[in-house]
Amino acid sequence: MPKNLVDTGGRPLLDLTSYARWGPGRRDHLSLAEVELIQRTVNRTPEVMVKVLTRGASTLKAVSAHVAYLNRGGDLDIETDEGERLAGKTVAKQLLGDWDLDIEEHRRRSDLGPGKDRAPPRLVHKILFSMPPGTPPKKVLEAVRNFAREQFALQHRYAMVLHTDEPHPHVHLVVKAMSEEGDRLNIRKDTLRRWRAEFARHLRMLGVAANATERAVRGEDRPPLPDAIYRTGRRGDPRVLNGRSSQNAAEPHRKDGSETQYATRKLVRQGWFGAAELLHESGRSELAEQVNAFARRIPAARIRNDFSVDELVHRGVAGPAELRQMR
Repeated sequence: MPKNLVDTGGRPLLDLTSYARWGPGRRDHLSLAEVELIQRTVNRTPEVMVKVLTRGASTLKAVSAHVAYLNRGGDLDIETDEGERLAGKTVAKQLLGDWDLDIEEHRRRSDLGPGKDRAPPRLVHKILFSMPPGTPPKKVLEAVRNFAREQFALQHRYAMVLHTDEPHPHVHLVVKAMSEEGDRLNIRKDTLRRWRAEFARHLRMLGVAANATERAVRGEDRPPLPDAIYRTGRRGDPRVLNGRSSQNAAEPHRKDGSETQYATRKLVRQGWFGAAELLHESGRSELAEQVNAFARRIPAARIRNDFSVDELVHRGVAGPAELRQMR
């Protein structure tokens, strides 16, 4: 079932489970924050995206290559946590040396590091912040700057760079995994959920319409593009390029957790209808009607194999080129 969305204090913001509940345990009112979030969601306010890129973060060589990629071989400035703007082809060497990542890697190879049978921990976390086309790129950068200052200042070293070479303006944030006090940053699902909400809040403070809800709550089917299909498309397989799908990729099936997905979709719809009733009771009838219409438009759940290859490609499930580093 979908987890409740929470604010920075860990309090539920969009608690669809309680909205769907009838009887003694049902919620009897909505907070102002909940009403505002509901309004943004049903009005399809642009959703923020925060992704952690997992590859190339565990070795000094890989991190150096990533930083060099971020500043396009010296063409773009990289902004540090100290407000510096580093430029040129030696940025990667300069930044990694300043963060003492060479010492971190050397320590791991010593007796203090993990055993040979263990995967080495990440030296850095590579985080991608993105907004839909049309969002002012400088506002995206400023929001990430403010976000990073609140989350990591005086704890974890970090650097960022804005990319505008794609329709989606996006910022790459590189955060040193080990803090200056020796504490390791661990990123979990709840962490990403909280970061999305904070990124959206910073954008709204800058006058940019932004929202942060889960796909399940919005009733969206946006399955990730399967690796095999993605690689086939990259190789130029005509079955993908011409919009034709293989029988195996297109054939629906109802296994591997599909029952949970259908139950989740049913609960989401019930939750929205319950929220609409609470809105009616509080005198917000116009918003309640919008919520009812929103809930009625939520389609039946579909899982990944319900989509043909051409539909996946047409829907842009693969995302921007930056996300392909995760493949």
